[in-house]
Amino acid sequence: MTLSRWRRLLGAGSCATALLISGCTGTVGGPQDDTPLPGGGGAAEEQVAERSMFPRLSHAQWENTVRDLLRLDDRPGLTASFTTDPLGGVFDNNEAALQVTPGLWADYQRAAEELAAMVTADEATLSRLLPADLPGEPEARARAFVERFGERAYCRPLEAGEVDTYVALFGRGKDLFAGQDPFAAGVRATLEAFLQSPHFVYRVEVGAGPAKGGLVPLSGHEIATKLAYLFWNTMPSDELLQAAKAGELSSREGVRAYAARMLEDPRAREVVGAFHRQLYDYKQYHDLNKDPDLFPEFVPGMGDAMQREAELFVDHVVFEEGGGLTDLLTARTAFVNDELAAVYGVQGQFTSDFQEVELDPAQRSGLLTRLGFLAAKATAREPDSIHRGVFVNLRILCAFLPPPPDNATSLPPGEHATNRERVAAHTGKGTCGAACHAALINPAGFAFEHYDAIGKFRTTDNGVPVNAADVYVLGGEPRTYADAIEFSQVLAESSEAHACYAKRWIEFAHGRAASDEDRALVGELGEASRGGASTKELILQIVSSTPFLARVPAEAP
Repeated sequence: MTLSRWRRLLGAGSCATALLISGCTGTVGGPQDDTPLPGGGGAAEEQVAERSMFPRLSHAQWENTVRDLLRLDDRPGLTASFTTDPLGGVFDNNEAALQVTPGLWADYQRAAEELAAMVTADEATLSRLLPADLPGEPEARARAFVERFGERAYCRPLEAGEVDTYVALFGRGKDLFAGQDPFAAGVRATLEAFLQSPHFVYRVEVGAGPAKGGLVPLSGHEIATKLAYLFWNTMPSDELLQAAKAGELSSREGVRAYAARMLEDPRAREVVGAFHRQLYDYKQYHDLNKDPDLFPEFVPGMGDAMQREAELFVDHVVFEEGGGLTDLLTARTAFVNDELAAVYGVQGQFTSDFQEVELDPAQRSGLLTRLGFLAAKATAREPDSIHRGVFVNLRILCAFLPPPPDNATSLPPGEHATNRERVAAHTGKGTCGAACHAALINPAGFAFEHYDAIGKFRTTDNGVPVNAADVYVLGGEPRTYADAIEFSQVLAESSEAHACYAKRWIEFAHGRAASDEDRALVGELGEASRGGASTKELILQIVSSTPFLARVPAEAP
């Protein structure tokens, strides 16, 4: 978004509007630190895709940032009434979808006024924002507050002109909010302005000086901000801002070292969990409807338990075991409560608490044989081979599938046929053609015929032995498998699955769709993953790569 567009958006609003406009007329990025473009990367890292210099905070990021900026105990929850964030593809942080509409701008204004009033109405809450060594003289106190709070709000030190403008607004607070303590009134006025500023609503990435080698290096503060929103989904901590100021993020090695420490923060577990939750579509685990006569062990609310199992499994693989995609596809460790244990057929004493177990290696292997995925990709009575196959192709292999035709119909009943026979007969009529159903969707979906509509293992279907064998072409070669256990291993050995996983992490880390410029890095990271690199190692390679630390000179449209 250009500065002129910012000014048009800010043409009306609260008493802070004049300040916000003037705050956009200077150097947008603030003080430029001497951050050289990190060198030493391979050819894969020299290709940098265009992206916006002004990615907007998602609603979740806004909530977290407001909580941390104002040092509140909890997220304020105001985005529940905001204009809804659209989903831009797989992930909710896609910058292309995060626009500021007139309605959302009004939401920001209203929220800024409510928060400023709330914070300054309570002495204890206000005191959390004030530096311990505030001077006694009123203007000096105002200036100290503006400088220190402003650095945290903008994720960089303020320019002298910005400080002067905010201090002037601070002085007007006693007139704008008559009857309130003059200092609290000044804080209220400046809080309104800071929370509506484009420097707060957007993550500004103008870079640290002129282009070098055709690329603009990001400043230390801009890199700190990118790291914070990737690993913690919120603003940089005071320590991270200090690290940027001290030059600790001025090299590729420094960024990687600091990022490795950030990955150990509990908040990083939440963000890594969010990546997998969105990639593997946990939201579909809820509100499942299953025939109670066929599946009496399925109870309402079991979808919540299925999601928790998936979350615990991913967290265990990534953070406890230091694993990667191969482990996600093949590990048999699971976390079950009494309800899930009954469906898995695990023997033992279980309660509503989750307990770590090892699943039967003849029946389970990794996330694709877990109850959540299997039950979500099923009807009330039957497994849904088509949607299971579509999921594997799109989310595990990043394969291209043409959209279904407008005249596509649901699977017809077949009283005496197996599920596989019904799907094969239905899709053989040209619903998608040999290019997708016969070669891609059906082979992937049929691998899971051993699992019924709630994910329970079965050996027969309609009185006939289950046939889960098929063949799928990977790496240009047909790969055969007898069931989902072997298919999961085939996927774990494939370049396609690892490249897809790397591609999704690049999209999530950058907040944009992958592009042609990412292709070499996707391949490089995919091969590293296939060779045993952990999920955490892939993330560290991404954040220490040139595309994360620099941008192309022109703003993306």
